[in-house]
Amino acid sequence: MRIESDVEIPMRDGLALRANVFRPPDDGRYPAIMTLGPYPKDIHFADWDRVGFYEALEERGPHMHWETVNPEWWVPHGYSVIRVDARGTGNSPGRRTTLSRREAQDFHDAIEWAAAQPYSSGKVAVMGISYFAMNAWRIGALNPPHLAAIVPWEGALDLYRDANRHGGIASNTFTQGWNKNVEKHVSEGGAAESASAAAQRELIDDRVVRSHPDVTQMRVPLLSAANWGGAGLHLRGNLEGYALAGSTHKQLRIHVGNHCAPFYTLEGRLEQLRFLEHFLKGVDTGVTREPPIKLAVRLGGERYRWRYEYEWPLARTQWTPYFLDAGAGRLTPDVPSSASSASYDAGGPVGTDRLTFTTASFDEETELTGPVKLKLWLACEAGDADLMVRLIHRDRDGEEITYPAAVPPWVGAAYGWLRVSHRKLDPERSTPERPYLTHDEIQKTAPDQIVPVEVEIWPTCVVLEPGQRLELEVAAQDDPRLAPFTHTEPRDRIQRGKVTLHTGGDHDAHLLLPRIPPRD
Repeated sequence: MRIESDVEIPMRDGLALRANVFRPPDDGRYPAIMTLGPYPKDIHFADWDRVGFYEALEERGPHMHWETVNPEWWVPHGYSVIRVDARGTGNSPGRRTTLSRREAQDFHDAIEWAAAQPYSSGKVAVMGISYFAMNAWRIGALNPPHLAAIVPWEGALDLYRDANRHGGIASNTFTQGWNKNVEKHVSEGGAAESASAAAQRELIDDRVVRSHPDVTQMRVPLLSAANWGGAGLHLRGNLEGYALAGSTHKQLRIHVGNHCAPFYTLEGRLEQLRFLEHFLKGVDTGVTREPPIKLAVRLGGERYRWRYEYEWPLARTQWTPYFLDAGAGRLTPDVPSSASSASYDAGGPVGTDRLTFTTASFDEETELTGPVKLKLWLACEAGDADLMVRLIHRDRDGEEITYPAAVPPWVGAAYGWLRVSHRKLDPERSTPERPYLTHDEIQKTAPDQIVPVEVEIWPTCVVLEPGQRLELEVAAQDDPRLAPFTHTEPRDRIQRGKVTLHTGGDHDAHLLLPRIPPRD
């Protein structure tokens, strides 16, 4: 293949970004796969990797780059691969504007430049993992004329809700480490405040709103790839992006495995290739005639099976409430016969800082796939509290069944978060099964005031076998296995005072589960 380094791409303001171009050696015209981001294009995947993903990949090679396609595989399949250093990073001049509307406009200009090159067919796809997926949502919402498809693979959509502030609580551990690593590669000056930095403020303001992509305006074909193990960063965004996208053709894939490996497997590459061949080359690969959703149905541990579906959430979902009984510590399909309450110390040691509620053993195989909602009635002695919610899958012996995490090794069945003072709901966007919080107002409580809250638990997929149980945990601290997507900033965290949960009577505290019957 031909390799051109530090090719200049002019932007609308006169600045030129630098790109590396990998393309077939002949003089034909080929579609392009393009990425733009803050990971310098000349740093090899293995040199950027701090997690150990590279050693587990099916693909290797001298031109591998963090979370982008391998040109040694794609160029022989008839594609150009173009990697662009974002403004202010790598070899591109300017001031870094991470995940901002300005960066999306730069991407727009780069796509239109690529389409006009003599080696281009005029069609460009945007495909990559994580940050490159997050930029795919942003450029997709702008609909550049020559953008032919996007494949956001495990990439957050809503910086505030998906990444920086879960339920209003600062998710600082990952974002602080990420920012320090990226800032080492700022090309000149310093970085202007980015959209991601703005989203770390406690309340949503106009700057966050301006930088949020309106994917309802998207018209480009979409393949959104999520990971059930991506709690804390990317899972929610890929499902939201798929559901909201205005694209006529859109597909959703939800897989298992670590954050990078599925993208580089032969199975993953062939699925990407089928999609791009159809929309960039006009080859009828059949993708428009099959169900749009492909789910890995999790069976416990590393076991799963693939299944096709037609909509998200699944239309045949039986939304099933399980009511909390504080007196008995139970989750039951029946409303408790009497009112009761239970408390925990939000500032206490592990064990005293949480409450658990457990179902009876299931008497038949039960699949739960979709979003989960928890409604609580509670009083906060401190006037506020951070709620860390976890669903736990228990086997017949009471041992927890865990699942592969995007950042290994293992996580629980599902997670949700809420700061009680952020409980304000958006009535237009909330649904009976999924609360949508405005995050635009702080609502403290009186110490003895009992208030209702609805917690969004990120979507899950588990199959409980006969004899197994589901457990709900409401705690003041993270499950440590979620690291690095944890909430440890002492200036932000609210961990003090007694939190009392009220159930039964007038307090319809319940867990709303997405029970999936077999397809007719």
